[in-house]
Amino acid sequence: MLFRLPAEVLVLLLPSLLFALSFHEFAHAYMAYKLGDETAARMGRLTINPIAHIDPMGALMILFVGFGWAKPVPVNSMNLRNPRTDMMKVAFAGPASNLLLALAGGIIIRFMGFQTYYGLMVAGVIPQLLAFFVQINIMLAVFNMIPIPPLDGSQIFAGIIARKNPDLAYKIQMHGPKVLMGVILLGMLTNIHILGWVITPFLKVFMYLFAGISF
Repeated sequence: MLFRLPAEVLVLLLPSLLFALSFHEFAHAYMAYKLGDETAARMGRLTINPIAHIDPMGALMILFVGFGWAKPVPVNSMNLRNPRTDMMKVAFAGPASNLLLALAGGIIIRFMGFQTYYGLMVAGVIPQLLAFFVQINIMLAVFNMIPIPPLDGSQIFAGIIARKNPDLAYKIQMHGPKVLMGVILLGMLTNIHILGWVITPFLKVFMYLFAGISF
């Protein structure tokens, strides 16, 4: 999983980011467990404790490079009752959990009546952190819905793409990860942020729907 913010902001928001990533992986593990696969549960992944989910190298990359990842939750599809559809449910549980967290944060912002000015929270540190918490979770959800391995979207949409265009599905599986890494590196080394172009429209919509913040 990946997230992209300036390093100084990431240091401030590290607890929120770790919680968002951990909750995302917990949601995968919990859905797999409910659908019949106890692999993740036996490995201690059925928890929101960051220690169980955070990959040390991925965490360091978040701090020093600007993107990173958590440890993928192991799922044995053979243990699922309906492997094809259940794998889609397990994959979708991660992004859905982040949207749920974003919604909860947005409700708090609306309920407390925090003021905004041109999309920026101006009522203090706590409102700012809440706004960033909502933003973090929306970005994680949208990013992980991209249908490229190893992102969750590849599991959610793989079957649909394979039925419509088997050749395209094969090319995505083979070359998608390389293209994704290339896009990430391009954004790091230049001002061409292709992922930002993809994620920002969804971010704006959900920030407004959940928290009433427009920018």
